[in-house]
Amino acid sequence: MDEPKLTESLTGIRSSLVRTGDLAPAGSPVREDPGMARRPLRGVLTSAAAVSAVVAVIGVTNLMSSNGTGIVVPTPSPSPVAIRMVGFGHAAIAVPEAWGTNFSRCGIPRKDTVLIDDPSAAFYCRLPRPSLVDSVELRSTPTSDFHADEEFTIDGVEAERQGTACLDDGVCWGAVGIPSQRVWFWATSSTSAEEVDRVLARIEIVPGRIGVPSYHSLDAPPTGAAYAEVLEQLGLQAAFRIRTSPGYKPGLILEAFPSPGTMLEPGATVTITITG
Repeated sequence: MDEPKLTESLTGIRSSLVRTGDLAPAGSPVREDPGMARRPLRGVLTSAAAVSAVVAVIGVTNLMSSNGTGIVVPTPSPSPVAIRMVGFGHAAIAVPEAWGTNFSRCGIPRKDTVLIDDPSAAFYCRLPRPSLVDSVELRSTPTSDFHADEEFTIDGVEAERQGTACLDDGVCWGAVGIPSQRVWFWATSSTSAEEVDRVLARIEIVPGRIGVPSYHSLDAPPTGAAYAEVLEQLGLQAAFRIRTSPGYKPGLILEAFPSPGTMLEPGATVTITITG
């Protein structure tokens, strides 16, 4: 709607309000009246229909293009957040794609991230967690201080929940374990306790996918042969790639691809790089 038509519409609404007594004509004197305190002030909209009419006109103009063509331009909807599923076995959690993996230092997330076999955790330091940072860590075994405050099911599979708690520094955490899938999800947040609960609510069982397991859960040092056996038990295939590593015992795992936590179709191949 162009400006002249908008002015004409608003003028028409005003004339209608004057006729019905909902709006005083411009320049009308305001008389002192002992009953004014009990009646609406002159010049103030008192009719719900009148308010709706004005809002409707304003709302339509908000949809108009700014070039005066009169073409309706719908308000764009916010783009959906891209997500990815990470997990072990058939249990997975949905996280934003932007989170990445192991964005941390000394085991402390520096921005929103998934933590899986975080190599920086081996270098302990007293590093504070930044504010407004959320993370979820996947483990193949529970920590020594894990305890189940609640037992429930996820898609028919038994699970256990450790309640959310917050520390004095404002960092909150909670956990969900699914023993049959050998996975425990630890959500930690310096945003809020509610954010921990929201992260853990995104866990599901995915029958048509298998999460690549962590080889760090194997007896140390992890060997390619032992890891291949675990993969085959889950329904995945193992292939080997040998990298010459003088001074190391042959057969030790250097890396796996796709990396642990990646959700694959049954029968997919995981390439294990071992020392040779």
